[in-house]
Amino acid sequence: MTEAPQQGAILFYSEFDDPEEWRGHLRELAPWLDFRVWPDVGDPADIEWALVWKPPPGELRRFPNLRLIVNLGAGADSILADRTLPEHVPICRIVDPEMGRMMAQFALLAVMRHHRDFVSFERAKRQAEWRYIHPKPASAVRVGVMGLGSLGREAAALIASMGYRVAGWSRSPKRLEGIDTYAGQEELGAFLARSDILISLLPLTEETRDLIGRDVFSRLPRGAVFISLGRGHVVDEDALVEALRSGQVGEATLDVFRQEPLPKEHPFWAMEQVMITPHLASVAMAATSAPQVVENLLRTRAGQPPLNEVDRRKGY
Repeated sequence: MTEAPQQGAILFYSEFDDPEEWRGHLRELAPWLDFRVWPDVGDPADIEWALVWKPPPGELRRFPNLRLIVNLGAGADSILADRTLPEHVPICRIVDPEMGRMMAQFALLAVMRHHRDFVSFERAKRQAEWRYIHPKPASAVRVGVMGLGSLGREAAALIASMGYRVAGWSRSPKRLEGIDTYAGQEELGAFLARSDILISLLPLTEETRDLIGRDVFSRLPRGAVFISLGRGHVVDEDALVEALRSGQVGEATLDVFRQEPLPKEHPFWAMEQVMITPHLASVAMAATSAPQVVENLLRTRAGQPPLNEVDRRKGY
């Protein structure tokens, strides 16, 4: 990593992440870094970099010397929704092995919870009922992963390593060892038909918005499980409620939603067959992500493109 002893200022904004944790890990690697936490910006002209998650729209255009926007996460849809972002400033996302492990672990946990009938056991416990359900082997369960980016690939690999029959679907063809892969709209139906448990790890783009709706749910085996870990706006929630009420989708684990926090009046809250978690399947960890953040700060100072740069046209 090239040294950059001259001081530079980075702006931090996140309502979910601890700024002091990030300050400590970044200062260990870059003691020259002037770490500023919004709204204590100081002189806007000092800010060279922004490390942010869902900053207020229009905020980042205030900084005339901004070199780079670092999105505190793998998905870039929230930052790209701000149409006021300066077009000449590159955006990069964090691609951290620990984030991949966290997502894969969460996906495996959700798969096993449904496969091993924990949903039924949770209901039985509330009724003080000893309910025996004979287990079935993992090899009898077909799991489908929609979205084969870095997180989807790692999740699919871990689930397959546990003996499940795993397939993956993506917009363009991909090859993964031990995973049956499908691509494009022409192969989507066959992929869905063999998915007893469907996991969404799709990014949010113009092509994927509302992609998982009535048509997708109707092509799944009746009583299939749906696990949503990618982006909330990929899923038509009205269609999912309808599929859950009809039994076409038997159970669901949902970590992401179209509106967050999920409104108290939303039908999902009253559905016993739905597990709700507050968008925490995978998050950027300061300890493991700080090195790539510093690397990108130095790269932009040297006039080089950042690692993991977001393609604004594609949305990821």
